[in-house]
Amino acid sequence: MEKVQQEVTEIAQGRSMILEKDLEKMNYLKAIIKETLRLHTPVPLLVPRESTQDVKVMGYDIPSGTQAIVNAWAIGRDPTLWEEPEEFRPERFLNSSTDYKGLHFELLPFGGGRRGCPGIPFAIIIIELALANMIYKFDLALPDGVKGKDLDMSEKYGLVVHRKSPLIVVATSRF
Repeated sequence: MEKVQQEVTEIAQGRSMILEKDLEKMNYLKAIIKETLRLHTPVPLLVPRESTQDVKVMGYDIPSGTQAIVNAWAIGRDPTLWEEPEEFRPERFLNSSTDYKGLHFELLPFGGGRRGCPGIPFAIIIIELALANMIYKFDLALPDGVKGKDLDMSEKYGLVVHRKSPLIVVATSRF
């Protein structure tokens, strides 16, 4: 939190809020969002696909017409793709070109290819702008001395994934 607060504070240069043009300089904030989407992908199972021809994938014969479902949640936690996959480490994205736009198949929170979510650019700008301004204007803390390690990060599955228990945060103004 301190690292990202420092980043947004330096970029804001005393202005009252973070602007959209400031977002391109916020590398750590972007890394936090990528790491969050890796660990907590909003849609764990992507829209089903159907093979249009007989293919062989990793030694398996896939006949034409077979429906395939990609498990984005499992890919985001795959130890062959990610070092310490259960750890929240945004730094893994700082010197990496890996992005969630559907070109890097190790990070697919919005699908990939021509059938990836068309709303990615809009959604990400809104998320970055809202999060940057919250972090800039408020100190966020857990209530009553609760430690981060004590948080229950278990998820409730459905069409989309969300937390089983609500996250309660105390926000105090920074200025």
